[in-house]
Amino acid sequence: MTLTVDVQIASQASDLPTSEQLQSWVEAALAGHQWQDGDAELTIRVVDEDEGLELNRDYRQRDYPTNVLSFPFTAPIPMPVTLLGDLVVCAAVVAREAEEQGKTLTAHWAHMIVHGTLHLLGYDHIEDTEAEQMERLETTILTGLGYSDPYAEVSH
Repeated sequence: MTLTVDVQIASQASDLPTSEQLQSWVEAALAGHQWQDGDAELTIRVVDEDEGLELNRDYRQRDYPTNVLSFPFTAPIPMPVTLLGDLVVCAAVVAREAEEQGKTLTAHWAHMIVHGTLHLLGYDHIEDTEAEQMERLETTILTGLGYSDPYAEVSH
């Protein structure tokens, strides 16, 4: 299987992860998940707060920019490549949350990419049991990458 991660930078932020980091985090989230044999593709669009606000308002009816939005794709007909969907990540929100939570920026970026990719695979956190399952999986993936448990309380 070949994974293509199309990265679109629509942000003025200067402290963004590399394309290689983004690709490795997506690959880690996809490891062990069978969605379909063959090649897969997804897009990661990094945005500033204005676009993040607009998308969150238009698609989730929430009037604030959020850290990551996931837009899963379901092909209406069979395709030679599995298009998993799009992730939109608001750089400023991720940076602010990392600081507020006492995490490194890289660790929080990794968490947001893993979290969003799991949403593209159908995971959710609306119900408590779903949230617990998703959080356990995120923790396993991120600790496997060498990061701390993203849900552990951090003392300041």
